[in-house]
Amino acid sequence: MISVNQLTVQFGGVDLFKDVSFLINPKDRIGLVGKNGAGKSTMLKILCGMQQPQSGEVIIPDEAKIGYLPQQMIHQDGKTVIDEARTAFDEVLSVDKRIHELNHELSLREDYETQSYLDLIHEISELSDRFHILGGASIDESLEQTLLGLGFSMSDFHRQTKEFSGGWRMRIELAKILLRRPNVLLLDEPTNHLDIESIQWLENYIKDFSGAAVIISHDKAFLDNLTTRTIEISLGKIYNYKAAYSEYVELRKERREQQMAAYLNQKKMIEDTEDFIERFRYKATKAVQVQSRIKQLDKVERLEVDEEDNSAINIKFPPAPRSGTIVVEAKEASKRYGEKLILDNIDFVIERGEKVAFVGKNGEGKSTFSKMIMEEIDYTGHCKVGHNVSIGYFAQNQDELMDENATVFDTIDRIAVGDIRTKIRDLLGAFLFRGEEVDKKVKVLSGGERSRLAMVKLLLQPVNLLILDEPTNHLDMRSKDILKQALLNFDGTLILVSHDREFLDGLVDKVYEFRDHKIKQHLGGIYEFLQKRKLENFAELERKTKPATEQVEKEASAVKVDYLEKKEMDKVIRRVNQQVAAAEKKIEELEKELDDITHLLSNPDKIEKGSEEKLYIRHGEVEKLLEQEMSNWEQLNTELEGLKEQRFQN
Repeated sequence: MISVNQLTVQFGGVDLFKDVSFLINPKDRIGLVGKNGAGKSTMLKILCGMQQPQSGEVIIPDEAKIGYLPQQMIHQDGKTVIDEARTAFDEVLSVDKRIHELNHELSLREDYETQSYLDLIHEISELSDRFHILGGASIDESLEQTLLGLGFSMSDFHRQTKEFSGGWRMRIELAKILLRRPNVLLLDEPTNHLDIESIQWLENYIKDFSGAAVIISHDKAFLDNLTTRTIEISLGKIYNYKAAYSEYVELRKERREQQMAAYLNQKKMIEDTEDFIERFRYKATKAVQVQSRIKQLDKVERLEVDEEDNSAINIKFPPAPRSGTIVVEAKEASKRYGEKLILDNIDFVIERGEKVAFVGKNGEGKSTFSKMIMEEIDYTGHCKVGHNVSIGYFAQNQDELMDENATVFDTIDRIAVGDIRTKIRDLLGAFLFRGEEVDKKVKVLSGGERSRLAMVKLLLQPVNLLILDEPTNHLDMRSKDILKQALLNFDGTLILVSHDREFLDGLVDKVYEFRDHKIKQHLGGIYEFLQKRKLENFAELERKTKPATEQVEKEASAVKVDYLEKKEMDKVIRRVNQQVAAAEKKIEELEKELDDITHLLSNPDKIEKGSEEKLYIRHGEVEKLLEQEMSNWEQLNTELEGLKEQRFQN
């Protein structure tokens, strides 16, 4: 059991944590959550001893063996993938080497009855036991299972690590951590560079893991599938819930409502008591009651409501200009990197208004195809965008493409054109870059801040095709929810490369799977696709038995019906979303007209002779129209919330 006692951490004189305490029990599955910058990564660094607090302590038992995966890491070159992963077994290999040395020495000895000979045998016996406890007999099997589970192919095992991208090298580090068999796992955003299949493998591994795990992740599905406890860091405090993420969100809401109700009840009681004291303070007949109420008030322990960090980004994509029916079309398109074939003779069409997901294992060509659409790389065959298509593109390595020495403001100022240049500070403020923060250099920004800055670029001009490659990496939960809602309201075409199942759910109605150098279309959302893939795999394994086949067909039929129902529901939600947006626009126009009329009426010298009465009449009409439109907007929002809740329950 790890004990965190009265921990206080400060940065620049400001408390990141103040006197926080909690326990990590032997088999805990803890989701560590909070906004970007709340201190989650700092907490993991303190738990593994990489950083020291200003005060307080972390008590870790001697038998605790911690495996820590940081969000960013320094990689070493010079080894193949399998040799680098094998370094996880340094202790085992050291023990094995010593056993061989002792056995060789033993073979040269003939003093069989001496104490030193017996001590030698005893040492070999102890080392052999240690070798088996550490899993020395199954090193190669463990290496293979772990590397394959994390997405590497057998042909990758003997490639140099320097040939792989940062995401793949992070997988090698994760493999080394898992192979060392720790009894406490500290994982900081482990899914950021994993594809869906690898995430599911890691989920299964952690479910079977016998130790404790503390996980920082912005993947709700990942946390819900694994965690049984949630620790929230907010405004320097710790809030502990014995629940997975989604249940914690509801419990947190209930806790705050209860706090607020108790606070308001107490406030009313205090006000009533103070009012009684004030009214009867100088009346002799009420002296006893007044003194009693004063004593009662002195004993009251004043309740407080937990502070909430309500800062959030504000995303609203400009209306999309109308494009042609065909937005993207590829014919016999292929791409190779040297001898390595990525995509082979692809035929592909996306039409106006579609919202689609690109999924598949890393390296299968999702980002490559996005770059082909953007004409950033060479390829064979044809790939073109349609008539009047304007593209907004968020690259997976968008944060790496920025000038490290430019400020936040300069990054946007350099590419902004037209009237938007006068609103740069307002736009940055909507993405939480306020005051002096706009003068920060890019190189000091966190991963979440860089992602937000890259997102600002997408709002600089209206587009009708958004291509977003892993846009949710590094974004906190609230920012992801706001981005998802903005994309639901976006009236253009969307191509979304993502491994985040919860983010994709309800957002896309078509999934394109990149597999074996081809692209395969799947109708339905992400969970329909995952269920279908699971059934396909099940069918392959159980093909020989008729009952299994019938079960597959039955489940596939259920999935199809469920998909059609959800698809129809999603259409209704999109339509109501559009009606809400139209109502908001109308309200904005009416409010502006009302302000203009009010301004004129307050400046009679600016009113044309004889038109004052018309202005008063119009003022009344606009007020009435505004009231009607506000009522309409409220009804639409109520309807929308009901539809979303129904969609979620289904």
